[in-house]
Amino acid sequence: MPAKLPDLVSYCDRRTRRAAFKDAPAAFNGLQATNNGRVTKIGAAVDAGLVPFQRAVAAGVDFLIVHHGMYWDMPRPLTGAVYDRIATLVRGNCALYSNHLPLDSHPAIGNNALLARQLGLKPSRGFLPNEGGPIGRIAPSRLSRAAIRAKLEKLYPRVIAIEYGSATPRAVAFCSGSGYSAVPQLVAEGVDTLVTGELREDCFNRAQEEKLNLYLCGHYATEVHAVKALAAELAQKFGLPWEFIAAENPF
Repeated sequence: MPAKLPDLVSYCDRRTRRAAFKDAPAAFNGLQATNNGRVTKIGAAVDAGLVPFQRAVAAGVDFLIVHHGMYWDMPRPLTGAVYDRIATLVRGNCALYSNHLPLDSHPAIGNNALLARQLGLKPSRGFLPNEGGPIGRIAPSRLSRAAIRAKLEKLYPRVIAIEYGSATPRAVAFCSGSGYSAVPQLVAEGVDTLVTGELREDCFNRAQEEKLNLYLCGHYATEVHAVKALAAELAQKFGLPWEFIAAENPF
């Protein structure tokens, strides 16, 4: 049986505590595009975009959850690619729900908690404060630096390892996507090892100077986890099928 769109949106809002977080103004977390009010299949994708929308519609998805929504550089006229995006959703009767920082932060289904669990680690505290709660996670660790690198290289197709920290770090910090804001906080947090998606060039010198281990696993690749977890949980709650809409995103 189809589920009611407002019920799914309400569940996602409550589960992620969407309203509690201060995000980028253009992130516009929540329902970004509606459908006819009924949902028969849930989809999950990292990014809003024409091709993900086309693939979702082709798969029969009528409620698509994304981490990065449509409105980062709005307002823009509804022409060209922007029109094509909207038209694909409308013609396909596909609602779009976006959730950014709340899905990075969540202690159970958030990207950073899930990144830690991939390595067999249990987060004990957060860092990078936000009104809704800490965005990043820190987990105590008995893994050697070599073991961390080996595990990540099995999990991700491309890992950049910058290793100037301890060979046996006592804790590991996690910040999915862009970890640039996390690097300056590591020393204050008493942590010398960070797993993230991407960093800027100047972080290399900082790693040498501050004796840090930095592991870059891809912005996209480190942010597939939370949308999948939310979609799977939502599907089980409402008795609906779900599908991950993958992209060939190398960043």
